Amino acid sequence: MNHSFFLLTAILLALTSFGFTFDRSVTQIIQTQMTQDLEFIETIQSQTQSDLHKQIFGPSDGKAYSQFFNSRITSIGMNNCGNANAVACVIPFRDSSKMWLTANYVKFSHPQIARLMVVFHESRHTEDNHGNWPHANCPKPFEDPQNQPMKSIWTGSELAGEPACDETPFGSYGSSLIMLKNISKYCTNCTEKVKMDAGIYADDQVKRIIDPTAIQQIYDDLYRT
Repeated sequence: MNHSFFLLTAILLALTSFGFTFDRSVTQIIQTQMTQDLEFIETIQSQTQSDLHKQIFGPSDGKAYSQFFNSRITSIGMNNCGNANAVACVIPFRDSSKMWLTANYVKFSHPQIARLMVVFHESRHTEDNHGNWPHANCPKPFEDPQNQPMKSIWTGSELAGEPACDETPFGSYGSSLIMLKNISKYCTNCTEKVKMDAGIYADDQVKRIIDPTAIQQIYDDLYRT
């Protein structure tokens, strides 16, 4: 048996252990990358976590993150998600436990922690008991503190008027930024680069929270100290 056989066997075993399946449309490169990303998130260690993190994920550690994801996602496929700027989506009327990736997921180069932000964002959309946490339309105009149009950190597309904001800290944008900000602040075994990347992407995503009360909740939870 050659090296390629053993490598393929190892990958298949790893995929099975996560409890979800990939459609044939998902390339081996994407499958391997996502498997490695999820293996990484399982290694996260922390001695503390913020209050909002406790409410959403429980402790800030790899086991909690793995359980959160695996209990929600059962399969992953490729789809255009009905929007040229989409990176990934859940389509509840088709299958609320299936996550779809678009070409934008692999078209742009982003750090590992950013890819995890995307897939954990989508895993929140599987929750039928919360109406799948629908997004709110971003305001028009929608500008940053420098009065420049707010743009997606992933694709660079402008966000004004798009269903790409949230009005709660518990939705997909809020939950994923809370995860990343906790990793940035409290991870005890992450490299400085991972913590820096987590902070950069969390700080970007918090701009998509548009309700003043929700903004204050996140600020009090993660940005006051």
